Amino acid sequence: MTNCYREMISTSSPLLPSTSSPLLLHIRREPFEYGLLPIPKLIFSDAITTLTPLKQKLLQTSSSSRIDSTGISETLQISIDNARLLLETLASILPSDSDPLSDSDPDSVGANVYDLILFLYIQSYKRLLPRTHKDSAAIADVWPSTSAFDGYLSALTPLQLVRSNTRRFMPSQADEEAHQLSYIQKHLANILALLAEPVEGNEDESLVFTSERFEHLGFLIQFGEKGSEGNLLSQASPFFANSDPDMPAVPVPASQVHDWVVQNIVASLEHTTEKILAKENGSHSVSDLDVTMADASVSNLRGQSTSPLSGTSMHSNAAYSRSQTFVEGISKSSIVKQASDIKGCSVKVINCHDSVIYILAPLKYATVYGCSDATIVLGAIGKSVRVEHCERVQVITAAKRICIANCRECVFFLGVNQRPLILGDNHKLQVAPYNTFYSQLEEHLTQVGVDATINRWDEPLVLGMVDPHDSLSHPAGVSDAQSESATCLDPDQFTDFLIPNWFGGESPQLTKQNPFPLPEIYMASQKKKHLALNESKEALKDLQLEENRKRELASALHVYFKEWLYASGNIRQLYCLQGD
Repeated sequence: MTNCYREMISTSSPLLPSTSSPLLLHIRREPFEYGLLPIPKLIFSDAITTLTPLKQKLLQTSSSSRIDSTGISETLQISIDNARLLLETLASILPSDSDPLSDSDPDSVGANVYDLILFLYIQSYKRLLPRTHKDSAAIADVWPSTSAFDGYLSALTPLQLVRSNTRRFMPSQADEEAHQLSYIQKHLANILALLAEPVEGNEDESLVFTSERFEHLGFLIQFGEKGSEGNLLSQASPFFANSDPDMPAVPVPASQVHDWVVQNIVASLEHTTEKILAKENGSHSVSDLDVTMADASVSNLRGQSTSPLSGTSMHSNAAYSRSQTFVEGISKSSIVKQASDIKGCSVKVINCHDSVIYILAPLKYATVYGCSDATIVLGAIGKSVRVEHCERVQVITAAKRICIANCRECVFFLGVNQRPLILGDNHKLQVAPYNTFYSQLEEHLTQVGVDATINRWDEPLVLGMVDPHDSLSHPAGVSDAQSESATCLDPDQFTDFLIPNWFGGESPQLTKQNPFPLPEIYMASQKKKHLALNESKEALKDLQLEENRKRELASALHVYFKEWLYASGNIRQLYCLQGD
C-alpha cells in the first residue's frame, strides 16, 4: 500500500452536517456497458499497486496530460491496434462531448491521462450475474426449445447460455446500477488516490483535490437527474460550488472528498434498493428507470405511442431525462418507433423473437441482447452499438462503432466509421455494407456525428474468445483463443431493405437513397438483379397467353410470392404496411 493511499484513508474528516441532505447520485452506465475490453494486459488484479507507477509513466510520456496511441502502446505494452481501439472506446464513453477526444480523430488529440487511468481501473469490473425472471414460463414459450447448433458444438448456444436450465434473465437497470454503485463504493479510496495530487513540500504526502481533478470523477458518477450532459460535477459538491473561475477554490483534502462521496453513495444505494423492492412487489413509480417499450408505447405498428402515465408529461418529468427506452419481449410482431417515442439517448432491444423492429431515431447508444430470428433496424447511433447473445438476427445500423459478442448465424448490414469489434464465442457471422434508408436518416446522421463517407464495415477487429468481465463463464472452459471473425456477405445475397415512409412529409432535406456508397462489387450485383427483374417484366408483358392461362400464371406467382414472404420472414414487413 502506497504512502499516499494510506494517508488518504487514515486522515479523519467529519462528514457534512446532518442537516445537509445527501444528493441523489447516479452511476454513469456507459463505461460499464460499452467501455469494457477483454484485453488481458488492461486488467489489473491489484489496480492501486499497478496503476500508481503506470500513471506516472503515462504522465511522463504524455504532452499536456494527453497521450496518443503510440504512447499508450509503448507504456502498456499492447499492440498499436489495441491502443487505437482503447482510444476509440474511451472516446465513446466520455461524459461530455466537449472533450476534444469525443469529436476528433482520437489519435490527433490523445486521451487525458486521468480519464485513461479511470478507464483502466474499471477494466477489473465483472458484470452482475443475471437473475431468475419472474415470468420464466412465458419466456420458455417464446424461445425455440432447440438450436440449429445443438450437437454441433459442445458449448451451449448464446441463447441457451443466457436462458440455461434456471431460466436466468438479464438484470434490471436498477439492479445493475446498484451493483455498479457498490463497486465504486468498494474501490473509491483507490480511485481517489489515483486522481488526487500530493501537497507540494509536504513530507507526509497528504492528498488533495482541486476542482479540475474532482471533475474527472464525472467519468464514473453524476449527481441529480440531468444525465451525462448536465452541469459540471464540481458544481454539485459543497467544496467547489459557485467558485470563481478566475480565482480557483482552495484544494480540498482527499479524505473529505472520500467521506462526502461515500455518504451520497450510501443514500443512493438505499434509494435504489427501495425502488427494486417496490418494483418486485408490483409498485410502479414515474421515477422508475426501467421504462420498457411494452409499457411506454405498446405495439402500434405506425409508431403512435401512448403513455401509461395518464396526465403526466414524460418529457417534462426529470426522471425520464436519464432513462433508457427498452424494447423488450416482442414476439411475432413488428414495431416502429421514431425520435418522439424514444425516452433518453439510448435504447435496449432485449429478448425479442421472430419480429421486425424499427428504431428510426438519432441516439448515442444502443444494445441488442438475447434476440433471435429478428430483423432490427437502428437509426443513427453516435457513440456505440453492442449486440450480444443473439441468434439468426439481422441488424441494420448506421453508427460510429459496433461491438458484436457471443452471436451465431447473424448478418450485420453496417455503416460504421470505426472497425467492427468482434469478441466472445461467435459462429457464422456475416457483415455487409449498409442497405437501407429512411426519410430523416441524413438529418439524424448529422445530429449524432456519423460520417456517411466513411464505412469500415469490412475491417473487423477480433479479440479473445473469453470475456473476463462476463459473469456467464464459458461453458467449454476454453483458453483465451481468438474469437471467430465474420465473413463478408456474398454480393449475390445482398439486397436493399425497404423502410416505408410511414411519417410522410416532403422536404428538400429528405434522404432519398442510401447515403453510404456501395462497394463496386455490391453495386454491380444490384444492377445485375435490377436488369434481370426488368427483363422478366418485359418477358411477361410480351407473353401471348389466353386469359385463363394468364390467370393460372398470376395465381402461381402469387403462391410462390406468399411462400417466400413466410419463409424469409418478410411477412412481418407486410403487416407494417396494412394501415397505410
